[in-house]
Amino acid sequence: MRQLLRMLRSLALAVVTVVPPFVPAAAQDAGSGASAVGGPIAAQSAPKHAAVRTWLIHYRAHNGTRTAAWVLLPSWYGPRNHPPIPLIVSPHGRGLSGRANAALWGSLPSVGSFAVVNPDGQGRLLPRYSWGSPGQIEDLARMPTIVEKTLPWLHVDRSRVYAFGGSMGGQETLLLLARHPRMLAGAAVFDSVTDLARQYHLMPRIACNARCRVLEGGPIGRVLQSYVREEVGGPPARARRAFSVRSPLTYARAIAASCVPLQMWWSVADRIVVDQQQQSGKLFWKLRALNPDAPVQAFVGNWIHSSEMRASARLPFALAVFGLLPSRYKLWTTDLHAVPPSRTADSCS
Repeated sequence: MRQLLRMLRSLALAVVTVVPPFVPAAAQDAGSGASAVGGPIAAQSAPKHAAVRTWLIHYRAHNGTRTAAWVLLPSWYGPRNHPPIPLIVSPHGRGLSGRANAALWGSLPSVGSFAVVNPDGQGRLLPRYSWGSPGQIEDLARMPTIVEKTLPWLHVDRSRVYAFGGSMGGQETLLLLARHPRMLAGAAVFDSVTDLARQYHLMPRIACNARCRVLEGGPIGRVLQSYVREEVGGPPARARRAFSVRSPLTYARAIAASCVPLQMWWSVADRIVVDQQQQSGKLFWKLRALNPDAPVQAFVGNWIHSSEMRASARLPFALAVFGLLPSRYKLWTTDLHAVPPSRTADSCS
């Protein structure tokens, strides 16, 4: 494995362009529900024949905060045409928003006829730096119900609910899988944090130039460590259990036993989640050791942090693996190393 990783460092990942970037269409009024209120999106930025329509909704997070989520649907889907549809729950990366995460999907929801909900999320204290807060994970588990209550005409196919996330969003996707395995038909994670304490200690190694220091008020790694301490309740030495609760490695046995198909994508050149061999790589091989029949597969390459989770890169491939896009979107290249699952989900025990 070490030889493979050394080899991959010398490779450059070729980006496969599948669809053009997507600009959200105007949303209709989402109405109201028991836990959410919808709102419009400005129409002037939308193309005339957008393939995907974006609906802005709101929900009450675990701490009572009114929080936004962005729901992507094929433009043909609406109050007058609403068959059961697969749903992808997609938590965003650290410091981003649901709206920014929604932009990664391009026109793919229309190509595959599925829905995507992109919540802003809410941590214990911080709104966009949740880092696997237990309350945030429970909010993600409620997303199918929240979407249906807020958009009463939308019917989620509960047998086809998936979770996709990158970086912190990948961390939260893994935690969702560990705690609510029966909810998911599959999960895909990209450059994830799996050991939050390790990531905390390595944050000072995140590159930050002079402009970055001005924007962040200091070296970004030190700033992020202060955010982690605020959200988690202290540094790892004083809040060991809290860090453990937010680390997917803690739940490796539950994930391995879940028998939920899982894709793990990571880059050996990642400069944000430093040393991915000890993050995603460590979790992947631990899952294989705990349950050789677990339907987990790895995709390893040499790309910029989380850049593969977008419509113009590897996201279509990941969707096609789960049958959410046609098989023609599985475009293999020699610079992407894959470790396929040893068994299918049906043979997992």
